[in-house]
Amino acid sequence: MTTQPQTELPKPAVLPTNLQAARTWGAGGEKYDQISRGIADAIEHAVDALDPQPGERILDVATGTGWAARRIAARGAIVTGVDLGAEVIEAAKLLRPDIDFRVGDAEALPFPDNHFDAVISTFGVMFARNPEAVAAELARVVRPGGRVSLANWAIGGAVHDMFQLIRSYKPAEENPAPSPFEWGSAGRVTELLGNHFDVAFESGTSFFQPESGEKAWATFSTGFGPVVALLKVLSAEKAEALEAEFVAFHEAHRMGAGIVMRRPYVITTATRVNESQRVS
Repeated sequence: MTTQPQTELPKPAVLPTNLQAARTWGAGGEKYDQISRGIADAIEHAVDALDPQPGERILDVATGTGWAARRIAARGAIVTGVDLGAEVIEAAKLLRPDIDFRVGDAEALPFPDNHFDAVISTFGVMFARNPEAVAAELARVVRPGGRVSLANWAIGGAVHDMFQLIRSYKPAEENPAPSPFEWGSAGRVTELLGNHFDVAFESGTSFFQPESGEKAWATFSTGFGPVVALLKVLSAEKAEALEAEFVAFHEAHRMGAGIVMRRPYVITTATRVNESQRVS
């Protein structure tokens, strides 16, 4: 009897452990682009730090609706964008059909070793459930000498406080993900990336200036996946309470006629080392 060779099954675009996260982060769909608009200053900082060159192959991990990818493409680089959320990827494709956008998992990137000249992630990989897996994947897909630029929210800033507010309304989780704000710690990021990259850090501040707390709520309640998904499981009473607290939180940053929320972040720049040339 002849034994048929076994065919290797393709890897899933999203790991089973991240399917819920995929639903959450995709929930904002095309309206997530307004969330990116609110952090465009920080995204531009991360792009500048990456310094993309014409013709380079660059990967944008957790691309959302592709804001960073579009900025990089404008500089002449060849960009691929991946995200867990199918809905935000579909929106990204509509906004820029000439860019290669696809569903993909930062913990299991669907690309060969040493495939990219550079990788960027703007407030994206920090939300992964398995930071060690993400770090290993970044090291795997970037060629020796290649570059990484990460924008991550700082610990203790306004965004950290906003997430604490949102989290206070979430149902208890049996196996919660680690705090995403660990990626705002130089020590933790060096621990994750230092074996494969030379790492440096710089700080920045993103300025969020909605017309009102109500406008901020309108943006986040329709475009920010974690809030959109949370509202689907909250009672009407709890949803109203979250809205009231969210509006008040933003109004507390009002300065005269407008709201000015200063949101500190950290830019990590990293250069992939060639281990064969590294001296212990």
